[in-house]
Amino acid sequence: MANREQEGLQFLGKKAEYKTDYAPEVLETFENKHKENDYWVQFNCPEFTSLCPITGQPDFAEIKIMYIPGERMVESKSLKLYLFSFRNHGDFHEDCVNVIMKDLIKLMQPKYIEVVGLFTPRGGISIYPYVNYGRPGTKYEKLAEERMANHHYL
Repeated sequence: MANREQEGLQFLGKKAEYKTDYAPEVLETFENKHKENDYWVQFNCPEFTSLCPITGQPDFAEIKIMYIPGERMVESKSLKLYLFSFRNHGDFHEDCVNVIMKDLIKLMQPKYIEVVGLFTPRGGISIYPYVNYGRPGTKYEKLAEERMANHHYL
């Protein structure tokens, strides 16, 4: 059983150092010990904040990340630090969920992943962007197509 040093984890078990702007470099992974199995991992971040790139005003959301891991998994404390790094970052809601998904794909190459942002109303309108990805050429690509076609989040 590998310990955090063997896995290369730098943040787990240490005092958190919060970045002041978008910081994908804080993301870390560890080995999936059950890579032969398909199973869901879900993270909920109910206190996500970013900035409107036009007005600089804060935007608030719950970010939900659901994935089926491949060889590697994202370490949760590094994910928390990464999501917190959006605090002073200016991006539209749709951009935030796409950037999060793309960073996690690059990091861990999951079999499947989806990210939804449940943003609180701004100007009287709530925005709930949804994005997903299934590994090309696999059954997970089909899963992504099916979930996108049937997606509705109320």
